[in-house]
Amino acid sequence: MGNVSNSDFPVSVSSLHFPSTEQLSVSQTLASLRRSALSVNNRLRSIEADAAFVREVADHYALPLVANERCGSWYIPPEIKTGSAYFKSTDGHTGQWDFSFRRLNLQILPIAREHGGCIIVDSTRRGKLMPDALSKTIPIWCAVFNRALFPSETAYHSVELPPNYLGASEESQIEERIDGFVHSLKSLKLDLNDLRQQLGKPIRIAWANRTYFHPTDLLKGKDYNLFVLCSASKRVHGAEISEGGYIQGAGDDSEAWAHGLTPPVFWAHKPTLLTRAEEDLPEVIEKLTQEHRQQSSSRQATLIAPTRNLYISQAHPSLVDCGLYDLVIDCNGKAETAEENQKHLSLGCTPSKQGGRDLRNHLDKVRTFVSSQLGSDSSKSLLVMCESGKDLSAGTLLSILCLFYNDAGEFVGPRPDQSISKQFIRQRLAWIVSSKHDVNPSRSTLQSVNAFLMQRPDY
Repeated sequence: MGNVSNSDFPVSVSSLHFPSTEQLSVSQTLASLRRSALSVNNRLRSIEADAAFVREVADHYALPLVANERCGSWYIPPEIKTGSAYFKSTDGHTGQWDFSFRRLNLQILPIAREHGGCIIVDSTRRGKLMPDALSKTIPIWCAVFNRALFPSETAYHSVELPPNYLGASEESQIEERIDGFVHSLKSLKLDLNDLRQQLGKPIRIAWANRTYFHPTDLLKGKDYNLFVLCSASKRVHGAEISEGGYIQGAGDDSEAWAHGLTPPVFWAHKPTLLTRAEEDLPEVIEKLTQEHRQQSSSRQATLIAPTRNLYISQAHPSLVDCGLYDLVIDCNGKAETAEENQKHLSLGCTPSKQGGRDLRNHLDKVRTFVSSQLGSDSSKSLLVMCESGKDLSAGTLLSILCLFYNDAGEFVGPRPDQSISKQFIRQRLAWIVSSKHDVNPSRSTLQSVNAFLMQRPDY
């Protein structure tokens, strides 16, 4: 053994080193292992594997891919992504079953008509076969549109639900709500004949997931549009550490793990991202996303039909500087402190969720600005923008539409005797949602608008 001195060994129990304060508890160790299993590397590799399944589904049905945002876009390379949908799982939660008038998803009607249907891609986290958006929200939506647009095609009026998935009581309660949703949809005064032309045929539903395709023999046909509801991820019953790094629903809740990475940047730089060490990824992602923002720095505003002069967009300096818009309202821009710009109104709302509550305090300024500027020349164009282009800007435009525009989308000036009800507000919101399909005003934003419009002081 060689010469070993007694001093190389502890001579008493008290001299032994037990790093108890440095050792992790069992729960801490498990949490550390779970965080390691949920690494960004594992998420991106799981997304890549799930995207391969989505391609197989697309090949099987010969239908275009539509992402149910935000999660669905992770599983579809941009070059084969035909569109986006915005169906929320919360609208399908047990007891809540709802048809959302903030998310009409009219943009997928012409896609379905052109291709005979579409595949709507989503995913859900560990333990579930599919998200509630695919099992309930979209089936409710399809039944509502089938009844509203094709009243004589009664064979398509029942709610199609996944096999042996919901209880009979829940299925019955969902069915009972459909006629009420149809009535509410009709009350929006949308052009149903135009929507019928856009869709062309009633909708049938199929489901595609890693457990089954159902119905197994259903493909697109001449009498209906086929909507395939595809859950991309493999169902995982146990913990992630038991799956060799695979994560079910890896694209979900990306704000919490992606370090700012977005699906377009991921797909554009997938080989680079999948070969980098975990500790290097935050820096690599920041560099790639910054380059992407610079390359796509231009923004485009959306006209709100049937008006001919109201526009909505995500805030960007190029839109203010381009000279295309006579008037601009920036919901998050710093409020004017010096000489006020007569053509530009900044509200100074905070960009967080608090911004929806802030908006209530600024809508009076919006009313005064629009009344003075468009009142003198109603042909002027007005751009309303906010940080996301989906929330505060939509709420601000909603107020403007309710206060100043008639049913034909024409500016008619303030009408202090006009009765503004929740139904009237909902009709005007439908104009915005139909024009820009990704708008999603928060509950607090809509509450601010309702409170202002329904309790507004006299002019």
